[in-house]
Amino acid sequence: MTRDTVAGAVPAHRPRSGEGVSDTAELTRLVELLRQHEAAQPTRPDVRIGEFLVDGMRVPLPFLAGLQSLTRTEAAALRLLGWGRANADIGLLLGMNESTVRSHLNNAVGKLGIDGMRKLGCIAGLLFHPLD
Repeated sequence: MTRDTVAGAVPAHRPRSGEGVSDTAELTRLVELLRQHEAAQPTRPDVRIGEFLVDGMRVPLPFLAGLQSLTRTEAAALRLLGWGRANADIGLLLGMNESTVRSHLNNAVGKLGIDGMRKLGCIAGLLFHPLD
């Protein structure tokens, strides 16, 4: 369903200021069209990154192969980075030096083919930052 289809389902009535849709049946029909449109959207299966399962809709497709090639430790460091942890915190949580954390994150940058830690932080947040 396109935007034009939804627009065509709404009558050309322009309510006056302070006036909403007065036809309950028309509003119900519009809500049903929106629900059908949402239900028709494709879904993607969960993706395994290291030992973690990530909702497939959160995974940018250009990085899928690179993300699936990460080691368990690289994926764990990436997950903690996505939660907003600093390298020192990640090292403490994973039981390694901060320089080792940097090394794992640099390996992830290389495997994903991106050009720096800022992009890695953005991807990590997209993948692992809690939605609620």
